[in-house]
Amino acid sequence: MRALRHLPIILLSFCLAAPAWAADDADAVLGAWVTADGKAKVEIEKHDGVYDGRIVWLKEPNYPADDKLMPGQPKVDRVNPDKALQAHPIVGLPLISGFRYAGDNVWSDGQIYDPESGKLYSCKMTLMMDGSLKVRGYVGISLFGRTEIWTRPPTDAPAAHT
Repeated sequence: MRALRHLPIILLSFCLAAPAWAADDADAVLGAWVTADGKAKVEIEKHDGVYDGRIVWLKEPNYPADDKLMPGQPKVDRVNPDKALQAHPIVGLPLISGFRYAGDNVWSDGQIYDPESGKLYSCKMTLMMDGSLKVRGYVGISLFGRTEIWTRPPTDAPAAHT
């Protein structure tokens, strides 16, 4: 009986010691993320229960001076298979779309667009214990794909290039 007297204190200490990542928070993915290669920052937003993200910053927002088509000009979605979209700027471009929270820190049923190839892939995202975001783009089943790890930008990250 004496051991049961300490049970509430033990349970309370476990609850207070639980790490923040253990919380099952559907909106934990919201906000800014830096891509694995550091070339872009993506802002994830939620609208009507669906999570989408667009490119809000590029490390190199303009084509290099030696680019044959658009030297020094802002980068556009020129490899998009839809010719009507090829003039759209990369900054502001929707990159991920259609995600729904599946529980257990996983967002699924989404798609990711690759502006370097102009291809659209199925995608799922997983918030990792260290606070990073595992982004898995694939064709067909998740086994055939590529994974990137996105991180939160430092607080002193540069402002978005628009």
